[in-house]
Amino acid sequence: MSARRKAAPAATTLTITELAQEFDITPRAIRFYEDVGLLTPGRQGRNRVYTHRDRTRLKLTLRGKRLGLTLQEIKQLVDMYESPDDTAPQLKAFLGVLQSHRLQLEQQRKDLEVTLAEIAQHEARCRDLLGAAVRRAAPRRSRSKAALAA
Repeated sequence: MSARRKAAPAATTLTITELAQEFDITPRAIRFYEDVGLLTPGRQGRNRVYTHRDRTRLKLTLRGKRLGLTLQEIKQLVDMYESPDDTAPQLKAFLGVLQSHRLQLEQQRKDLEVTLAEIAQHEARCRDLLGAAVRRAAPRRSRSKAALAA
């Protein structure tokens, strides 16, 4: 017998637990993505088994989610990724989705900047009022101390 051992072949499938741990999500989230048609695992007995294809689809799904895309938009992206046909029309459609999403996010950023500026104004006004209240209260404290000393 040789002192060397052959390396074990890389796992070609993953369990739901392994996939969930890899992407730091719950098995329930993975089952939800199955329910909406983003993942289609095989079965070994009663257990779900996920292939490299499923792993890639999940990775694209989570990336789309981080971008703020809807599940329908994510599904279009994931399906486009696997399409062997001419992808030019699909890419144009997806580019439109991305541009629309970008405009929406830019508007949200502008709205946030306006809101943050308003908050800063309110904070400054509160500080001014608080400072004035403290200054008005200071002479009273001085008189109270003087009265106690007398």
